Amino acid sequence: MCIEYSLMKVTGFSFIKNAVKYQYPIVEAIQSILPLCDEVVVAVGASEDGTRDLVASIHPNKIKIIDTVWDDSLKEGGRALAVETDKAFTAISNDTDWCFYIQGDEVVHEEGYEEIQKAMHSWRNHKEVDGLLFNYRHFYGSFDYVGISSKWYKREIRIIKNNKNIFSYRDAQGFRKNQNEKLKVKLLSAFIHHYGWVREPEAMFQKQYNFRTLWGGDSWHPEKIYGVAFDYKKETDALEQFTGTHPRVMQPRIDRMNWKFDFDLSYNKLTPKEKFKNFVEKITGKRPFDYNNYKII
Repeated sequence: MCIEYSLMKVTGFSFIKNAVKYQYPIVEAIQSILPLCDEVVVAVGASEDGTRDLVASIHPNKIKIIDTVWDDSLKEGGRALAVETDKAFTAISNDTDWCFYIQGDEVVHEEGYEEIQKAMHSWRNHKEVDGLLFNYRHFYGSFDYVGISSKWYKREIRIIKNNKNIFSYRDAQGFRKNQNEKLKVKLLSAFIHHYGWVREPEAMFQKQYNFRTLWGGDSWHPEKIYGVAFDYKKETDALEQFTGTHPRVMQPRIDRMNWKFDFDLSYNKLTPKEKFKNFVEKITGKRPFDYNNYKII
């Protein structure tokens, strides 16, 4: 699919490190935004597994790589992820109108392309609109289950204006501007699929072992809990079966899935408050008491 823009430039941006070693779907992530972007800036951290060559091969004419070195001193709160995000964002040229952010384990569903493109055109010259808000599906254990507790964020900002007063917030989940001000956004019906919790158990253990050092320093020792394989069932609270479609670019990876994950849908560890919130959401479409890192206008 190729979408042509008139008088509007869109630049994607992302960051990644050791994508091959930890099985990040970075290729699919970038491929999912390429039809909507004129170019994509990727901050590639010094890696040990050929990640840089992998990213460069996705689309040589559209990919712009920024070589970075992660700050090993940033071992609390995931701050290193925000710093790398900001490096990519800063490298976007001034003639860009919209900046499309995607993380290495996120994939945009193509069903939303038309709406995304229309929204960028519609709100491009509206100064009160800082960005566009996406809905999320968080997959867990396999490509067949999604998390339903409120620990999974329901929405987040992934398209922002090219305003250098905007910055990546906390662990790079979202964005703020100026002096920690929430962005004003328009809500889309488009979905992003988050696959950060879908790998064979051994690979998931290695990914979590590495990833958690960005939050808890060197004191987190998952091997004392899991051994050498991640225990999905021990860590989950409640899931539901996914009956929809995955983005087309993900199908080859889904076809290569080499482990089995089954979950008893009657099992959950949801608190009464969580059950109430899920009930209200099913009735009204809104989840009460949720924290939102944005202002919908």
